[in-house]
Amino acid sequence: MDEFMQNQKNVLGINNFLQNAQNYTKENFPDLDMENLFSSAITGNLGTNFWTNTILNFAGNEVKIAIQLMITVLVVIIIHSIFKAIVENLGNDSTSKIIYFIQYLIIVTLITDSFVSVMNLTRDTISEITNFMNLLIPLLSTLMLTTGAITTTGIIQPILLFMISFIGNFISVFLIPMLLISITLGIVSNISDKVQISKLSKFLNSSIVWILGIILTVFVCSVSIEGTLSSSVDGMTAKTAKAAVSNFIPVVGKILGDSVDSIIGCGNILKNAVGVIGVIVILGIVILPILKLGVLWISFHVLSGVCEVVADEKIVKLIGQISDGYKVMLAILFSVSVMFMIGITLVLKITNSALMYR
Repeated sequence: MDEFMQNQKNVLGINNFLQNAQNYTKENFPDLDMENLFSSAITGNLGTNFWTNTILNFAGNEVKIAIQLMITVLVVIIIHSIFKAIVENLGNDSTSKIIYFIQYLIIVTLITDSFVSVMNLTRDTISEITNFMNLLIPLLSTLMLTTGAITTTGIIQPILLFMISFIGNFISVFLIPMLLISITLGIVSNISDKVQISKLSKFLNSSIVWILGIILTVFVCSVSIEGTLSSSVDGMTAKTAKAAVSNFIPVVGKILGDSVDSIIGCGNILKNAVGVIGVIVILGIVILPILKLGVLWISFHVLSGVCEVVADEKIVKLIGQISDGYKVMLAILFSVSVMFMIGITLVLKITNSALMYR
């Protein structure tokens, strides 16, 4: 069986897949060996301690960067508060407004520079996940065919490829620019009391969350319903084929029927191992960006609370809106990664369920 599975790895292109998968994780986790992980997944002895040190080091660095940004913003706010108190005592309102606008411009420059870079990171991460899924699904479909899931493969593969491409492009072209517009509206709204469009900014944020929820629901329902309907057909077809081979071929029919079961079982082991590798690679792509977004979201949330003591109300609202923007980006990245991991596990479960009908 080991020799058969090794031959199948070479014939089906699993080795090439593992080499390409290594490219998606080597930047964040250079010590991650896909060949060893695949062998561990086949035997069922898969450990999860291969990225602990990397995650802890990355989290420590991100916390330091976030604290430095928080301190910088607080220093600007405190300096403004001191100058504001001096100018107000002198009774010069125009100078006070000029000082406020200078402070606002500095703070906006500081926080938007970080926000835009993280937004680009989110877009690039989603693009990487989409490209990897386009690499994984054809191989997974081929392995599904080796297990006899012909009907399931014919239905699931087009759905998955279409949904993955649609979701990746929709988020990059529509949702992320929509989030950028929301943040821009929030910045403009807090410049002056005469311009108030903060409710529109909140509406755009909530719309993004609702759209994500709808996309996730449609994706999971499409894969699960279509796959469940086709898995029973595949199971009965394979059972009928095995019975025909066993009963109608003289002398060696029973032996051939048992051999078919062994071959399908080996193919199923390889398919499940590839699916596990797919989930691990997606985690390897998204876990550090998600961690970065989580640290920034919490940091700005804490900063908005601290600034209430010394900062102007509009500055507090601005920082709160930036915090909400990080939360929405975190929701986008988390939803996409969970959506695709659920898709992989549903495909594995559906094809494994088809084997039970045999």
